[in-house]
Amino acid sequence: MESHLDKLEINCDMGEGFGRWKMGPDEELMPYIDAANIACGFHAGDPSLMLKTIRLAKKHGVKAGAHPGLPDLVGFGRRRLEIDPHDMYTSVLYQVGALKAMLDAEDVPLNHIKPHGELFFYMMRDAPVRNAVLDACAHFHVPVYGCRNPEWKAPCDERGLFFQEELYVDIDYDREGRLVPVAKSQKASPELISGRVTSGGLDDTTLDNEGNTLVLGFEGRPFSICIHSDMPAALENASAARKAVDEVNSKKRFSR
Repeated sequence: MESHLDKLEINCDMGEGFGRWKMGPDEELMPYIDAANIACGFHAGDPSLMLKTIRLAKKHGVKAGAHPGLPDLVGFGRRRLEIDPHDMYTSVLYQVGALKAMLDAEDVPLNHIKPHGELFFYMMRDAPVRNAVLDACAHFHVPVYGCRNPEWKAPCDERGLFFQEELYVDIDYDREGRLVPVAKSQKASPELISGRVTSGGLDDTTLDNEGNTLVLGFEGRPFSICIHSDMPAALENASAARKAVDEVNSKKRFSR
């Protein structure tokens, strides 16, 4: 299936506050990104914040995607929970459906779905849960975003879903090319992020968490670069990523 991207883009997790509690600097971040992953109320977010974030994305011409997570507001969706696959299916259908209704009200298309935090890792280690999540995603007919891995691509292909591969630049990879949880990754800096974007975009490589060169395997295809809004230096990180992405896109032609 042909990519829906023709160059590198930046996506960022957005709307991750709750009620009176604010997480990332969404208003300041939005001008630096291309796609927003909007929290749907389970790991973070609430109806008012979801709508506010949609309107903010629309104002800046940023694509809007759903960011469903585990039902874990206290742990920000980053703790392990055991959930029946059927319950996981209905949970994702519920979360994305709620965001889709708000997007429709604002005349903004749903661009993609990106599972959040521990839900991503859950899908990596548990095939029934992975299939349940992707079955729910299939109803919406939009790309699924995630760290590049064969475990997701094959079932996405089976369901007619485009799997949009991502490069993560503010958390680490291990020697096998798997993502390292945020809590176990080194603190990201703008300099580190700029270097990772440049090496990933131009050379298809990054460094693993032991300092070894890791071939990413994008092979000239355009990919999306993930930035987390809850990082301490999120705004500086996004600014550095934007500059590096624009430089890479000006130097390299990607194949679709």
